[in-house]
Amino acid sequence: MIEHRLGRAALGVLGIAAFAALAELAGRIGLVPDVVPHMSAVLAAAAELPLEPQFRADVLATLAACASGLAIAVAVAVPAGLLLGTVPFVERSVRPLVEFLRPIPSVSLIPVAMFLFAQSQDAKTALVVYTCTWPVLINTLYGLTDVDPLAKDTLRSFGFGPVAVALRVSLPSAAPFIATGIRIAVSVTLIVAVSVELLAPGDGGIGAFQSLAGSANRLDRMLAAPLWAGLIGLAANLLFTAAERRVFRWHRARTGGTA
Repeated sequence: MIEHRLGRAALGVLGIAAFAALAELAGRIGLVPDVVPHMSAVLAAAAELPLEPQFRADVLATLAACASGLAIAVAVAVPAGLLLGTVPFVERSVRPLVEFLRPIPSVSLIPVAMFLFAQSQDAKTALVVYTCTWPVLINTLYGLTDVDPLAKDTLRSFGFGPVAVALRVSLPSAAPFIATGIRIAVSVTLIVAVSVELLAPGDGGIGAFQSLAGSANRLDRMLAAPLWAGLIGLAANLLFTAAERRVFRWHRARTGGTA
């Protein structure tokens, strides 16, 4: 298993290196406009950015909005999912609204959020909450369909009420699906946060750093910042995946390792 993962990691690194080499070659032979810096220049700028206090502060500002928004989304979506998944009347009443709101792209709501919130940091957090709520909510609902009915009936036979059944049986059984929803949400938080920062750079962030670099005609730095955003997103996904495998190993064993 370890050798398999190392092999996959090596292939991933090889693919990234090949992409960088092709991008450098395309710039050298004139396949891209001269105004676009070569990949080597972008990588050199990316190597310098962590040494700059301002860039580190911008990264922390983006991560703070992502973390706070994700925490709020989980605190809202999991109880809402439990309510919808255990009370059929509420589920039938709210499901049309969920299906209507869920497909709306978060980026299209940036102007609305900027109008509603005086501080761009608040608008950024609100949009992260909106974006993260849906995968967590939907995966919670999906996880509740995987709960063993016999376990719920057994608890009810001992006199436990709906709340106790939800907390003692439904929530633990749905936890692996909720974790998957959180991992999916983590993958899109950076996209939303950086998009807001590009349009409203006043409160800092990776997007604000890009805007300032573009205004200064430093395209190498402007392109280097998204590389770090991608690395941060990749690292977060790997960490969550590893934690999910470890914490919910029992669920993977039950499903034959497919979950």
